[in-house]
Amino acid sequence: MRKINISAAFVGFSVAAMGAAGAAYPVYQQQYQQQYSRDTTYQRTGVVQLPATNSTVLTVNSAVAAQPTRVTGALPKVGAAATAAGRQYYQPADYDRLADSGLYVGVSAAYAASVSGSIRADYSGEKESYVVPGAFGAADFDTDTVIPLQVSVGAALNNDFRVDFSYTRYSGLGYPDNVMTADYTGAASVETSVEGGAITANTTMLNLYYNLDSYTGYLAGGSLRPYIGVGVGISLNTISDYVVYDDTYYKIIEDLGTTIGNAGVLTGISDVYAYHNGGTNEQLAFMVEGGITTDLGGGIKIDFFARYANLGKVKTSGSIVLSQTEWLSDGYGGEVMADYDSVFHYTNWYESGRLSMIDVGARLRLQF
Repeated sequence: MRKINISAAFVGFSVAAMGAAGAAYPVYQQQYQQQYSRDTTYQRTGVVQLPATNSTVLTVNSAVAAQPTRVTGALPKVGAAATAAGRQYYQPADYDRLADSGLYVGVSAAYAASVSGSIRADYSGEKESYVVPGAFGAADFDTDTVIPLQVSVGAALNNDFRVDFSYTRYSGLGYPDNVMTADYTGAASVETSVEGGAITANTTMLNLYYNLDSYTGYLAGGSLRPYIGVGVGISLNTISDYVVYDDTYYKIIEDLGTTIGNAGVLTGISDVYAYHNGGTNEQLAFMVEGGITTDLGGGIKIDFFARYANLGKVKTSGSIVLSQTEWLSDGYGGEVMADYDSVFHYTNWYESGRLSMIDVGARLRLQF
């Protein structure tokens, strides 16, 4: 009997302890906002009803959780003082409208506001250089209206960088209309006229552009996006054939009386024509560009830019064919024109000069 009583007391103590533990740690203490009934009907209420195995519904009261606040409308503008990057954000529509994304093709036209460079005879130090007319001093390139035309294909790497491959053609340049050449003594110079010598440059470059709005923000209320760009590539610079004409009469013998009885002595030359063969040279070229981008809608953007382009050297082939009229003594103290053509051929006598320009223009880009 004593053992049975002790066992009964132990069981009673265990049951009481389990009851106390259940009272201290209820099973359902989470905060719920929905009610799930037995037929899975969804209702917004402050209680949770969990399905039971029988018709009885277990209900636990709980407080309704706070609802999150939804913000709509324009995003706040954040200036350089508020963020380290200094990017200024606008409404999502404005931001996406100017952002670069995906592939694009572009065409541009520009106007060369400034052309730098001159052409010079590489043979200016040669003796008797008067027989090879050319620009012995530096002569500026002749420039009409230079309209660089460009086509490009590229893609945005991310929202800040884009890269493209471009082909640009420069024309409207030429050898100067007049150059200074040395006289037959080499001690003085005379002005000569030039015909021909058109200059063109066909340039291919790989270009990288960086959008500056990370530092400046969009301009003009978010409608303009500033950028800078650099490019490097190859330029094929061509100068066409040209003729330098010197109509000066050069007297070889001052006193023709000394030629009496000596017919056929060279007494002078005139009408000197120098036919210069042009040439094409492959040169390293580079450019630096700055501009702003705006959007026309439909994936069409316009870049307004100013660009400096260095196209390398323009150089002839070094071949010159010279023709001149010779005057001979007649043996009686006078002179007559020779009845033959006097022709000379010179090689490795170059004329060259570096070419660079600053142009302004607009590029139309279609973004896919």
